Amino acid sequence: MMTRIGFMGLSIALVSLLGGTPVFAADKPIDDGSKIVITSPKDGEKVSDTFELKYELTKGSQAAHAHVYLDDQYQKGFGGTFKGVPKGKHKVTVTGATKDHALLTATQSINVEVQ
Repeated sequence: MMTRIGFMGLSIALVSLLGGTPVFAADKPIDDGSKIVITSPKDGEKVSDTFELKYELTKGSQAAHAHVYLDDQYQKGFGGTFKGVPKGKHKVTVTGATKDHALLTATQSINVEVQ
């Protein structure tokens, strides 16, 4: 029984591989015409360890909100202000998302330096 199940799983993986479709592919971002512009801080700006992030989301056909990332780490429940960010260079990214949190192609990243 285990051999049959293992063979079936291997067969499914091979068919998917040969068919050009990955078995566990991550969803690609959706291009719905949305746009993101980070208005503050500016790219390359020097900031304190607490700073406000301002951005504009122009909603396309599916955009509902935006996700904010600091150094590629999702900031769940982000309220608009980073607090206690360590000194050094950091990347801030804002990406549009649907009501179901699927990511959109609308994204912008900036770099800041915390003094």
